[in-house]
Amino acid sequence: MLDIATVRREPDRVRRSSDRRGIDPAFVDEILRLDAEYRSALAALERAQAEKNRLSSEIGRAEDRSAAAAELRPRLDALAKTIAGAQATVATLSPDEAGSPLRALLEESPNLLDASVPDGHDESANQLVRSWGTPREFTFTPRPHWEIGEALGILDFERASRLSGSRFSVLRGAGARLSRALAQYFLDRAVQRGYVEVAPPYLVSRHTMWSTGQLTKFSDAMFRDADAGLFMIPTAEVPLTALHAGEILDASSFPRKYAAYSACFRKEAGAAGKDTRGLMRQHQFEKVELVWLALPESSFEALEALINDAAALLEELGLAYRVIALCAGDTGFNAAKTYDLEVWVPSAGTYREISSCSNCTDFQARRAEIRLRREPTSKPELVHTLNGSGLAVGRTLLAILEHGQQADGSVVIPEALHPYTGFSRISPPG
Repeated sequence: MLDIATVRREPDRVRRSSDRRGIDPAFVDEILRLDAEYRSALAALERAQAEKNRLSSEIGRAEDRSAAAAELRPRLDALAKTIAGAQATVATLSPDEAGSPLRALLEESPNLLDASVPDGHDESANQLVRSWGTPREFTFTPRPHWEIGEALGILDFERASRLSGSRFSVLRGAGARLSRALAQYFLDRAVQRGYVEVAPPYLVSRHTMWSTGQLTKFSDAMFRDADAGLFMIPTAEVPLTALHAGEILDASSFPRKYAAYSACFRKEAGAAGKDTRGLMRQHQFEKVELVWLALPESSFEALEALINDAAALLEELGLAYRVIALCAGDTGFNAAKTYDLEVWVPSAGTYREISSCSNCTDFQARRAEIRLRREPTSKPELVHTLNGSGLAVGRTLLAILEHGQQADGSVVIPEALHPYTGFSRISPPG
């Protein structure tokens, strides 16, 4: 949620950020108009209250208080009505009042972009930051992972479709074990890097979804139980970020780093007709999510550390990848800056997203009221929140199948996973 004080103080900055995202900045003028009405009503309320206090004081100083009170009663009664009306108007217009048009605009407006975010309207303007590894060259035509998995008997899309419809999968045998091994491996590496492992609920309240900025623009993408009022999480970012909602934390405990493995559920799994086969975009998938609560002055350093934590996993697995800085038009609603990690997919002959790491600054914390206190007597401040995948299990699994495929139909498993899988190769049945 945007900070009304920032809009008042730096409206041109908000306009520039909106314009860079490709969003009409006219909403800034509407925020300022509503805010002017609010502050005018607030000033009128304060004047009426001051006048009422002055008259009450005048009565208190009078020699004949009863006579003074009787004389001033009509004015006091009129002021009381004025104050009651002004209080109702102020509450209706307040940026702190749920349901007010001013607050609604602040909630519906995207985060302010960091100045380092590249200009551009879509993914074609995203910028390469760095790359690692060399894409494997094959002496045979590499097959897509769904063909590899089905030939090995470890992936079954046909039965998954009969069970649940399109964009679901069944993993079995070595495939299920490889998926479980990846989750365990990602979690172990996160703990080694200082993250606290959390096992969160997969169902959360509407308020929890709202407090992390998921409902304003993305409510149509969520699965939910309307009767229970609960949403299935689209990512563990939601419960991890909201873990300390409404709390004031000791600044000496920062940064706070959390990791969680979870299933994730999304209705809108990418553009229509794109990535409809295989594991790339599914309605149900698993990943390990990494979330930071950081001090405001160090959150962009934390973003660099976060992307390095995710990238280290790909390096250990020997998977070629690149880091991409998203341009303004491709940066998400909650984020001030985002990096994508893209892994090489041999069958596609290109890199595909496997992790997205964002600094949301104080945007989510303002909704969720997550604050820190630097000293026992100091004023609470909003924290900065960051999140990223470390990593998406299904997309890593597909990259391993395609990178490790052999001419005889088998797949070689990265050495880092051998202690987790108990095998170094998956061979065709028979």
